[in-house]
Amino acid sequence: MLTLLFQLSIHAALLLLAAVVGSAVGDGPGSWLGLLFMALLLKGLDLVNRHKFHLWLDDFTLENVPLLAGVWDDMAAKLFRVLKLQQKQQQALSNALISFRTAAQALPDGVVTLDAAGHIIWCNSTAQKHLGLRLTSDIGFPLINIVRDPQFVHYLSGNAWEQTLVIHSPRSNGKILSVQAVGYGDQQVLVLSRDITKIERLEAMRRDFIANVSHELKTPLTVLSGFLETFRDMPLSPEQRTQYLEMMANQAVRMQNLVEDLLTLSALESGTQAESETVNLSELALHLANEAQQISGGQHRIVAEQIEHNLLAQGSEQEIRSAFSNLVTNAVRYTPQGGTIRLTLQQGEDDLGQPISSFTVTDSGIGIQPEHIPRLTERFYRVDRSRSRESGGTGLGLAIVKHITSRHHGELKIRSTPGTGSTFEIQLPLAGVDHPI
Repeated sequence: MLTLLFQLSIHAALLLLAAVVGSAVGDGPGSWLGLLFMALLLKGLDLVNRHKFHLWLDDFTLENVPLLAGVWDDMAAKLFRVLKLQQKQQQALSNALISFRTAAQALPDGVVTLDAAGHIIWCNSTAQKHLGLRLTSDIGFPLINIVRDPQFVHYLSGNAWEQTLVIHSPRSNGKILSVQAVGYGDQQVLVLSRDITKIERLEAMRRDFIANVSHELKTPLTVLSGFLETFRDMPLSPEQRTQYLEMMANQAVRMQNLVEDLLTLSALESGTQAESETVNLSELALHLANEAQQISGGQHRIVAEQIEHNLLAQGSEQEIRSAFSNLVTNAVRYTPQGGTIRLTLQQGEDDLGQPISSFTVTDSGIGIQPEHIPRLTERFYRVDRSRSRESGGTGLGLAIVKHITSRHHGELKIRSTPGTGSTFEIQLPLAGVDHPI
């Protein structure tokens, strides 16, 4: 209404101006017509400016601002400033969104944004790997229609998101995910996923470790307690006393060995570095061959062949001796009587062409099934528990070997053929190679 009154006022003013000017010029009709024409011309220019202005409003951009005059130019200038400010704000929002998505893509965690109805708005590449999503085809679809895990569907639908949810990845059965939903904005939802497979495995190993230690200590303690009760409650002959005392001593030694191995493993895992020195691996290998003869007691054929001279390594002699000795002792324990155990020490090269020493212990035992080999260095893992207990092993030997080898920038390799035997190899950098401990 105000715009219409304004336009009528302008028109009336123009007509009044034409009449006043006409009176001043003269009384002839030509003057009146000339002034009227002038007024109509001004009105026509006004209509042209208004038409241009309306056309600009139909295509309201900064690039096609029309050339106007008078009040229309003032209005266009004000709208131009508003439009420029709005465009600047939109660009800032767009840059912020791009920055957010770029940052979300760089996150190690999965990120999925959902609208109020639970439909997928966007997700990063990690979420696609975790949840089996495809951004190009899954946008606009409900997330619970794609991730059909009943626990996940119940969790996302329940709006009780204070706690995280642990599920198996729909993309990989071996991967474990921690998922949490967070509400934000106008009833939108942010779904975060994190790969906790390693953490869960470490937790499982911790539980197994505690259970195994408890079991390994409980067995000899039970034997000791039983014999002590026998000594207290029953009369025994000198032969029985000697036999029982010997069995009790064996169980005590077993517990002592277990505690010593646990302390050794704890020291290795703590990362405390031992004093570095030059270790003569050749002398060590020959000494362990003689030691194997004594442990075997003539029940096995011990062959020390291809022991190269003057192979030196840099590190802790005590730790390297422990690692090599563990392999030799295991070979004697688990090789049947009459079997052959071969020790070799040779110089070679690693994958990068660096000089290394290769200490191998090969036995002619029953061998190891392929599925057991990757787990042999786990603490307390045994292929045959009853056979291990009979041999007196603690179940920590190969775990210790692996840690010592890693601390010395080496590698432990295990090869075995069921029914034929096994080969355990420790590769260590030779002294002079730039691998500080």
